[in-house]
Amino acid sequence: MLNNKQPAGGKLLISEPFMFDPNFKRSVVYLTEHNEEGSVGFVLNQKTELLICDIIEDLEDCQFPVYIGGPVGNDSLHYLHSIGDSIEGSVHIRDGIYWGGNFEVIKILLENNKLRDDEVKFFIGYSGWGEGQLIGELNENAWLVADANADLVFGEFDKKLWSEAIKSLGSKYAPLVNFPENPRLN
Repeated sequence: MLNNKQPAGGKLLISEPFMFDPNFKRSVVYLTEHNEEGSVGFVLNQKTELLICDIIEDLEDCQFPVYIGGPVGNDSLHYLHSIGDSIEGSVHIRDGIYWGGNFEVIKILLENNKLRDDEVKFFIGYSGWGEGQLIGELNENAWLVADANADLVFGEFDKKLWSEAIKSLGSKYAPLVNFPENPRLN
């Protein structure tokens, strides 16, 4: 394993530089759940052309972008937020980052311009791993595990997020940022 940190809810999974899976190529996943039954997370840096108002009909002129959370459940909408327990049913993951909750409250906040784009991030689908699958991928060096923070989760890095997350691991990992996406083209 490239680093010895273990995955847990509230951690980042950073794909290794040569991952060919198009769902996770140069991706950063915020892990919301990791236990013996499996793992769930959301890709933070695969922004779509859609806005939340394109998906939710009764939200007009709401300019929040929607991201592809992963290849599983592409007919579902999920969200991470930093609003806290004011959203009934939300799950506190770590360090002021929450998952889900009563969507009607989110809609009211959006309609009344009470949410900023650095407080909520919307996803179509999610990333999921079955029992032992993520540990197997970690043992194959497919992912690096890093600490997450609200700036990385809710920031507007998009294309740069992967390199920023790699750099957050320290100087030992910084050279990975310069690796070509396809080593055969080097």
